[in-house]
Amino acid sequence: MSKKTVSMEDVRKLIRRKLKISFYRNKWWKFTKFRNELKWKKPRGKDNPMRLKLKGQPPAAASGYETPVAIRGLHPSGLKPVVVNNIKELDNLDPARYIVYIGSSVGLRKKIEIIRKAQEMGFRVANAGGT
Repeated sequence: MSKKTVSMEDVRKLIRRKLKISFYRNKWWKFTKFRNELKWKKPRGKDNPMRLKLKGQPPAAASGYETPVAIRGLHPSGLKPVVVNNIKELDNLDPARYIVYIGSSVGLRKKIEIIRKAQEMGFRVANAGGT
């Protein structure tokens, strides 16, 4: 199966149109213990109306809601995220295609150096923070 090349403009349009549905567990509105921890749990049980997809029940997570292949895994800006742990890793990357995340194990001094170098090269740093 061949992959189609998609322009950045088309990618941004797809990202804007992307379905943003939150899937919550069955009867999350009824019990406070579920409301405090909103997350998806697959409905199980013989007579569960959500599992049976009855009218009036919340949507259940399914493959039909999957993100299109062209934008799957991309940052909302349309760039591909890359984790960088040192300055040398920036040399192989293209600023027009990638957005940089600095690794969590990098210390403050090296993080500042990587941010400075990345901005000189024209990269966007997603987790630069206030440094």
